Amino acid sequence: MKSILFIIITIFIFQLNHAQENDTIPRKSINIIRIANAPKIDGILDDEAWINAPIATNFVERTPTNGIAIPDSLQTNVKIVYDDLGIYFGATLNDPNITNIPKELTERDNIGNDDFFFILLNGYNDRQQSLQFIITAAGVQYDAKMTNDNEDSSWNGVWYSAVQINEKDWVVEIFIPYSELRFPKKNIQEWGLNMEREYRRSGARYSWSPVDNSKGSFSIYDGEIYGIQNINTPTRLSFQPYISTYLNNYDGTTEVSVNGGMDLKYGINDAFTLDMILIPDFGQTKFDDAVLNLSAFEVQYNEQRPFFTEGTELFSKGNLFYSRRVGGNPSGRPELLENEEFTSFPTTVDLLNALKISGRTDNGLGIGFFNAVTKKTYATIKNTENNTFRKQLVEPLTNYNILVLDQRFGENSSVSIVNTNTTRDGNFRDANATGLYLDLTNKKNTMNYWANAEGSWVMDEGTKFGTEGVLGIAKINGKNRLNVQMDYRSKDYDINDLGYSGFTNYINYSGYYGYRYLQPKGFLNTMYLNFNVFHQRRLEPDLFSNLILNFNSSFTTKEFFNFGFGFETTPLGTQDIYEPRVAGRYLELPSYYDQWIYFSTDYRKKLRLSASADWYKYDEKGRGILNIDVNPSFQVSDKFKVLLSTTISLSDKEQGFVDLLGDEIVIGSRNRNTIINSLESRYIFNNKMALNLAFRHYYTEVQYDQFFNLQPNGTLDLRNGYENTFDTTYNSWNIDLRYSWWFAPGSQLTLLYRNAIDSYIENSKINFSNNFNILFDQPQINSLSLRVSYFLDYNRMKNWFKNDRISPDQPRTANTYGKI
Repeated sequence: MKSILFIIITIFIFQLNHAQENDTIPRKSINIIRIANAPKIDGILDDEAWINAPIATNFVERTPTNGIAIPDSLQTNVKIVYDDLGIYFGATLNDPNITNIPKELTERDNIGNDDFFFILLNGYNDRQQSLQFIITAAGVQYDAKMTNDNEDSSWNGVWYSAVQINEKDWVVEIFIPYSELRFPKKNIQEWGLNMEREYRRSGARYSWSPVDNSKGSFSIYDGEIYGIQNINTPTRLSFQPYISTYLNNYDGTTEVSVNGGMDLKYGINDAFTLDMILIPDFGQTKFDDAVLNLSAFEVQYNEQRPFFTEGTELFSKGNLFYSRRVGGNPSGRPELLENEEFTSFPTTVDLLNALKISGRTDNGLGIGFFNAVTKKTYATIKNTENNTFRKQLVEPLTNYNILVLDQRFGENSSVSIVNTNTTRDGNFRDANATGLYLDLTNKKNTMNYWANAEGSWVMDEGTKFGTEGVLGIAKINGKNRLNVQMDYRSKDYDINDLGYSGFTNYINYSGYYGYRYLQPKGFLNTMYLNFNVFHQRRLEPDLFSNLILNFNSSFTTKEFFNFGFGFETTPLGTQDIYEPRVAGRYLELPSYYDQWIYFSTDYRKKLRLSASADWYKYDEKGRGILNIDVNPSFQVSDKFKVLLSTTISLSDKEQGFVDLLGDEIVIGSRNRNTIINSLESRYIFNNKMALNLAFRHYYTEVQYDQFFNLQPNGTLDLRNGYENTFDTTYNSWNIDLRYSWWFAPGSQLTLLYRNAIDSYIENSKINFSNNFNILFDQPQINSLSLRVSYFLDYNRMKNWFKNDRISPDQPRTANTYGKI
């Protein structure tokens, strides 16, 4: 396998070295003008500012038929101007049947069944990262950061827009302040720009600067803006104070709390920004989708806290940062003395403060610095003999630190170094991790190479050092795509203080071949076929783990019906090195054959349905897994939408770790059945106000029928007389009812009601009625909270006082803050 990988990489490098060095990409450009008086952002392009504005036109279809001119009936013209405050766009989008334009109302940062117009701006014109600003025909804003086609919608900017639907067209007017953009400090600016419109009824996407779908990433086809020069950008300083109040009831006890704090954002210069959170409040973050975890590893939950999701693309380099570690579980677990028990053990640690500084220099060097401090946390321990209590420190004062240097070069390449550090006060565990990452794409955008090297150090009664390495190469153009990769992790690799390690002590070899349609053909708009091979071995000592062969496919018809199918097999079985939970041991699993199919109906219709079925059949009688997902949704009107989801998983005769008795590892054979039901309904009053109901019920039961002793060769010997105390039924029930009102740009009021219950029963095969009786007999969390945050921009406040305290929401000239 190693020799095959070496040969393939050698061939690819030879092809790269003999490839043509330059591949000219035709790009559009536009030279824009400075205006003296800002237009009023109302969706009507009748202001003086638009009279002599240059026009971007002649859009070209990107999907599904790549490269053809936009039809005259959809003619799209965009006017662009600027001043010292920011840049303005006025787009007129023709429509042959304006009365049928899709304009479903959604919450901010959600695109429903809508036509939309969007702008991609790249202040460094480096073809790698753009800011995305989208406005739907319903007037809903969506914004994101796009890095080499990877979209991060957690970023939220403060910008201004309006939509006007006329008899034969719809008009979009947008103002983007410089405070939301990043660009070098130069007298003459050259920015990257692309713009697109979505015509939902035909599923077509049209772009201003043509994009070649056959190779490279979307961003390398950006056009360019010229003419922005000698701008006197305002101070980038904003505050977001908040006040919140909570009424919480749990198990008959009611608590009331009132909190206040502030987020601060300061532009150190045009390129670098400081974000700081002072007195954090995350009480309204979404509940985690809790599950019963029987695996060898912890569940990795998504981040829900806005500060840790917004503007973190630099800190995500190399996957060394798992933000849930900051303020997560305490690191200490004290041993109890005789006759002692925990009466309280915190599941999280309070955050004192956090800040991040990020930006990019003129020569493309990105710099990111993150720091957070969490407070001391104690558990309460009771002596059951004398009824006394004591406090035990389980997490000291802790500092989390990340430094990232990311140098971009070429049009789609970068080299990065990342360091993370966790320092705990006193005799607690400290940790450090460093990674070096290279991502290289040739000038023709046909080949991509990547290489990573990482090291981890853990200081806890000695030093533990581990390493990780990755090497890969891919052909990224044309109908036929290929890639191969080799990666490994040593057994002592551990980044779990500020990252997430998961699997360790392995070496993997993987390969991929894919075939795709570049243009619609026959009854299909798109077709993707890919074949994958994956081989894993234990690194120390060497041991075959598994060989996976995989095929999957995806198709979209011209009527926008999506479907696909695939299969996967492990013809040699698996030697699972993780399930025994003891280093050096493994569990031998039989081979399986997995097959699946899925479909989703036309997304443009009011009633939509997606469903999938996935069946694992093991080479052992009666052993298998069946997974079924059904997800209908119905758009009742442009304002009201209902989404349902049901997931069923039936697993028979699965084998997993149960107990460790001295040197004996006990493995159990179990049946596990899981049902997850969820409901979401949204009523959107307008593009600033919404009511959202979210419900989720997770149910799983586990029943053991046999127990075994694990042998050194990975096989199992039946263990008789072992007491079964491991049958389980687990329920998790959550309801969120949320009212949101974006009453001013960047400002929000949220009223939230929550109900949460869970139950864990050491029994299975409980009937439906009794299961819910037990669930609703458990202590419940009932919470009602109100949170109000207000966005304050330094320049608006300054001009408010300067201009006789005119309301900052009233129209004004560009000499104050623009008509918004």
